[in-house]
Amino acid sequence: MRVLGIDPGSETLGWGLIEGSGSKYSLVEFGTVKSSPREAFSKRLMKVFRGVEAVVDQHQPDVLSIEEAFYSVNVNVAVKLGQVRGVMLLLAEQRGLTVAEYAPRLIKQTIVGYGNAEKHQVGEMVRVLLKLKSVPAPHDAADALAIAICHFHHAGLQNRIEKAKRTAR
Repeated sequence: MRVLGIDPGSETLGWGLIEGSGSKYSLVEFGTVKSSPREAFSKRLMKVFRGVEAVVDQHQPDVLSIEEAFYSVNVNVAVKLGQVRGVMLLLAEQRGLTVAEYAPRLIKQTIVGYGNAEKHQVGEMVRVLLKLKSVPAPHDAADALAIAICHFHHAGLQNRIEKAKRTAR
């Protein structure tokens, strides 16, 4: 299974691709799609769409794992992130990818063991879990990898639950 993790952002969107099965996975690649805040927002959305579309075309993931919307003090930021998420969800549906959404606290809890973990803690655990020499940079890409790793841990659990249900019948 190949999982594309997305850390949505209108200026910097992080992406990370991991492959494997169960709780065994490894890094394929990671990166960012950057947009200028001086560009019209619609152009930034198109840039994000095309950037992630190119990753999907090149690497053919099975799952798009994305951070759920979170509450922000700044309503404009929350709305823009929601629009970026919408573009990513549309792309996933167009390409027939399974979509998995995870709350920020669940991602941190899964990766670090603490739902209020800080970015540097998440980055360090991503480095450890993927057996990398250094923390992936920028932090947007490390966060995207954490989202993909989170899916491996929770998809494996969901698969075991489904298998147990079938066995019980």
